[in-house]
Amino acid sequence: MAPKVQRTASPFLQIAEHYRMKIKDGALPQDSKLPSIASISREWGVATATAAKAIKQLQEEGYVRSSSQGTFVDLGRKLTSGSDRLQMLRATGSGFRKGETVEILSAGLVAAPGHVAEALKLSEGDQVVQRRRVYRDDDGVVAVSTSYLAGELAEAAPELLEAGPLPKMTFGLIEERTGRRAVRRRDVVAMFPVPQDIAEVLEAEAGSLALTMTNLYWDDNGEPTEYARDFLGAGRELSAEYPMD
Repeated sequence: MAPKVQRTASPFLQIAEHYRMKIKDGALPQDSKLPSIASISREWGVATATAAKAIKQLQEEGYVRSSSQGTFVDLGRKLTSGSDRLQMLRATGSGFRKGETVEILSAGLVAAPGHVAEALKLSEGDQVVQRRRVYRDDDGVVAVSTSYLAGELAEAAPELLEAGPLPKMTFGLIEERTGRRAVRRRDVVAMFPVPQDIAEVLEAEAGSLALTMTNLYWDDNGEPTEYARDFLGAGRELSAEYPMD
């Protein structure tokens, strides 16, 4: 059954959102071909100019590329922080942008700090898995990311305690071993002082303020699975674009 345009938002934005969600959910993986503008026009009952505007919107957001052969999913240009890597993983099979590398700095069990324990519904001092990594690209450090997971997850996935890359990142590994699929997240953007233990890696002065994004993920039972905080490198930015009703 063909989708119907709702009049709460511009038709081109509704069409763009339809394909954006398919890309984010992995229904349209990397390099998949989207329907032609003529096909979208017929399916949605809109003018070809409206369909073309929707495709242009997706191009501007970095979800697709267009050529003489058609329009294809292409997430290579999207700026990713920790919060976007799950969508990248599901859509492309990789949580990294083109040209981006990751180095695992440390992995192991630590006592949960207060803010971590509260986020993961644990008691302060409980054992949690801590994994710290640094992402780099051609311009230097993208972010230093520290993630925390309940210590019990190391029983199902002992690889979490190894200072090496995971085959499916933490999201995919947890889902594979426990069936707990991350379905919701909360992002908090704030300025925080750079901790002493990551200042050198971040190439920043300890105590100086840096832009951060903190993420908390929940599974389909509403239970928290992972808490992470990224300290972004100098000159990096966080941006998002949303349709407005």
